[in-house]
Amino acid sequence: MAKILIIDDDIDIVESMRLILEANSHEVESAQNGEEGLQRVKGFEPDLIILDVMMETTTSGFHVAYQLRNTDPSSEYANYSKVPILMITAVSKKTRMPFDPETDKEFLPVDGYIAKPILPKDLIAKIDELTGG
Repeated sequence: MAKILIIDDDIDIVESMRLILEANSHEVESAQNGEEGLQRVKGFEPDLIILDVMMETTTSGFHVAYQLRNTDPSSEYANYSKVPILMITAVSKKTRMPFDPETDKEFLPVDGYIAKPILPKDLIAKIDELTGG
């Protein structure tokens, strides 16, 4: 069982993932935007973060990932810099912006990526991979 924080502004997607994750014995919290998500990280202390890209802005998820991966020991998120981040997004489809998480790791420090729409089996497999489940 992992503690999973979902940061996504689409309530339908959040609730769909919540059902899947809770059915697989995970504890789930959610936040509807990047700022709320960053605050929840500190209170919930997740084992994994599922992060959307397009929320308040087209790139807000990228900014959240950068803040969480800040290597400065004085960062308020320093204690969470090693928490795995699974990015889920439709940014490539909606913006036509090429995005390959495997070759863009330097650009975006996340641990996994799934393009929307998400199949439940793919979500669980990726979470198991990232959490050692």
